[in-house]
Amino acid sequence: MKIYTKTGDKGQTSLIGARTDKDAPRVEAYGTIDEVNSFIGKAMTELSPETYADLLEDLEAIQNELFDCGGDLADVRKEPNYKMTEEPVEVLEKRIDELMEEPPLLERFILPGGTPAAATLHIARTITRRAERQTVTLLKSGEEFPQVVQRYLNRLSDYLFAASRVVNSRVGVPDNEYVRSAKVFKNGGRSKKSVE
Repeated sequence: MKIYTKTGDKGQTSLIGARTDKDAPRVEAYGTIDEVNSFIGKAMTELSPETYADLLEDLEAIQNELFDCGGDLADVRKEPNYKMTEEPVEVLEKRIDELMEEPPLLERFILPGGTPAAATLHIARTITRRAERQTVTLLKSGEEFPQVVQRYLNRLSDYLFAASRVVNSRVGVPDNEYVRSAKVFKNGGRSKKSVE
């Protein structure tokens, strides 16, 4: 089986139900989601099952959900078969609340880093934010897709922030605070609304 088809040699790609330019905003959005998924996969290789079994379980589910998000963005049929629902958003919210209880109280902005896995999760977080911005652009332009995808990406970036802090905390690596940051988090960063 050959993995190349040559059908994209003129700068177009296939959606579910149509073809479009490879730099179309919809393609940019689901391509960025694929990028997030790849960095999550990298982070998973950096997490030991003994210490991070719960996070590995979360991240495996998230990888599948990101595939669902990408598939929903690629489905442009008149009667699309969307897969994303509100349930994964609610699961992320629950896990964010649980994870934010674990590390030390947060008062100031922190710099991405710490352990290799935490740094990788921060990369995934920032790319998730880009994917979210791209879905907002799609919404504003009137493109059709389930809006739960945008909400999911918003929660996912918060989850990845919380997870990166837990990854460091469980092995005793402190957060590296932004030295010129004022105290910006209410309730020590415990509220899921703290991260925006």
